[in-house]
Parts: sequence; C-alpha cells; structure tokens
Amino acid sequence: MKDKLANITRWILYLLMAVVIASGLLFYLDVIDSENFINIGKLLLIVGVAVMVISPIFGFITNPKNIVKMLISIAITVVVVVIGYSMASNYYTDYQLEELKTTAETSKMVGMGLYVTYIAFGLTILSALYASIVKMFK
Repeated sequence: MKDKLANITRWILYLLMAVVIASGLLFYLDVIDSENFINIGKLLLIVGVAVMVISPIFGFITNPKNIVKMLISIAITVVVVVIGYSMASNYYTDYQLEELKTTAETSKMVGMGLYVTYIAFGLTILSALYASIVKMFK
C-alpha cells in the first residue's frame, strides 16, 4: 500500500511539473498573459499543498507509528521559525519604509524568512556531513 501511495503521489507531482513547464513556456512565448499565468500558479500551489497535506495524512492512517516522527519534525520547524523571528529585526527608518512602501512587520518577516533559510541550509549541511561520517564507520 505504501508503494502504491508513493507511486500515485509521484505521478501527480510529475503532472504538476509538466503543467508548470507548459505554462511557463506559454507565458514566455506570449500565448497567455500574466494574469492567466498567475492564476495557473495559484491553482498549482493549491493542488501542490493539497497533495503535500493529504499524502502524509493517508500515510499516517496506514502506519500510525510515523506520527511521532512527524510531531518531532513539526516541533523542530517551529523552534527554527521562532529562532528566526527572534533574530530578525527592522533595520529601516520610517522614511525608508515609506519609500519602499512596506511596513516594519513585513521587513521583520522577510528577515525571519532569510534567517530560517540560513538555519535550514546549515542543518542540511550538518546532517549530510553526519550521514557521511556515520556511513564511513559502518
């Protein structure tokens, strides 16, 4: 059952990738306008998020032992986001914010996104190094 679910999910994601490539080509060849291109992007985002949410839920129903791993992953993600948010701040003056047509909170959220990306990248590198070192000693 697990292989069947993975196979179905893989083909849905291949289909989404094909639609992305086709819509991108149509946009850059001036067959569709930017408004339709953005609407296609929104639809693809909704479908992608739905697949991303439904697939693990179905997997947890078939194998409930994985719920603990998922909860640990969610907890780690929340911790990383909280750390990123606490590190971020608004470096712009009121005049600069007005000139950029943004708010201090938006500036802080962008900073949080950057810090979360940096932390995730660092954790990815560390986990790859750890896996390589463990593999050498086995």
